[in-house]
Amino acid sequence: MSHALFSLSPDLKALREEGYYLRVQAGFLVMREVPYVDGQRQIRTGTLISSLDLAGDVTRRPESHVAYFDGELPCGIGGTPLAGLVNNSGQHNLAPGLAARHFLSSKPECGYADYHEKMSTYANIISGPAAVHRPGLSARVFRAPEQDEETVFNYLETASARAGISTLTERLTADRVAIIGLGGTGSYVLDLVAKTPVPQIHLFDEDDFLQHNAFRAPGAPTLDDLREAPKKVDYLKGIYSKMHRGVVAHPVALGAANLTLLDGITFAFVCMDGGEAKRQVVAKLESIGAGFIDVGMGLELVDGSLGGILRVTASMLGKREHVHQGRVSFQGGGANDIYSTNIQVADLNALNAILAVIKWKKLRGFYRDLEREFHCTYTTDGNQMENGDRE
Repeated sequence: MSHALFSLSPDLKALREEGYYLRVQAGFLVMREVPYVDGQRQIRTGTLISSLDLAGDVTRRPESHVAYFDGELPCGIGGTPLAGLVNNSGQHNLAPGLAARHFLSSKPECGYADYHEKMSTYANIISGPAAVHRPGLSARVFRAPEQDEETVFNYLETASARAGISTLTERLTADRVAIIGLGGTGSYVLDLVAKTPVPQIHLFDEDDFLQHNAFRAPGAPTLDDLREAPKKVDYLKGIYSKMHRGVVAHPVALGAANLTLLDGITFAFVCMDGGEAKRQVVAKLESIGAGFIDVGMGLELVDGSLGGILRVTASMLGKREHVHQGRVSFQGGGANDIYSTNIQVADLNALNAILAVIKWKKLRGFYRDLEREFHCTYTTDGNQMENGDRE
């Protein structure tokens, strides 16, 4: 991926051809072995880091003029800090395996035209004093490029680096996720999970993607798409594989005969109707130690308007009993089951999915989770949310 980025972006290509030791890591442009003078007037080498702005696999003009430096405080030839360069010092954990101790700010009047200008300018400012002590010394070390880092995406994920949350995003890399049921809610779950670095996303649904599904799922299928009546999982994989490499389609209904397909799954979103098959799926997930979130939606048409409740119920090792104490229905509907009605609306499907994915991210430490609730409901009338079954 970064090989294409360096070959297609003239500014990065020029930096590498000029001998700068560069790689792309977690959405940052990293320049290693930049020489500098420390406070004791000793020559050392450090790492210069910048966020990246991209259009696919080509760089854009840098929006930000700031950069980071990992090393001791860079100084002038006399060992005094370089004036006007270091904005602040402290531990900046940019991404797993990528940290910096100094935040730099050197802004030209019109900003930087490209990354060649930005990175070479910072490198020259930092290494200039070292070249005075040792003529000819520079950041142009002509090292062979480092091996590209592995990624589940088809293009660089720069959103986390841009927001400064790469370390948090890394916490989502451990799960092999299953989405069981790709109706309205399940398809929106996929839309959100596909934007995370989970290595695999397994889709389970035997149904075709039909006209009514088009109005309950993210995106906008063409008339030709609908005429083909593809399987839901195949249609959605075709969309999200453009972004995420780990989407796996299973055009089947899960049941006693094929539950081994869930082996290796570490977390599941259960977006299927109640019934014996759902009971079997939950039992399988529990037996393999997987966490899961079950979602439900019950809407009723009363006096000319819709009202109802959305439900998100989580289950993890050590916290499962509430699932079997009435929080999740395995009866497949019935007059007393508020979640049995088949009224589906795209915005509420999306909200149900959002609440479920937020809870998953809480369980993985991405979001703060003070209450540790394992059951949550949202009532449309009054926007009322209630938490229950706290850990």
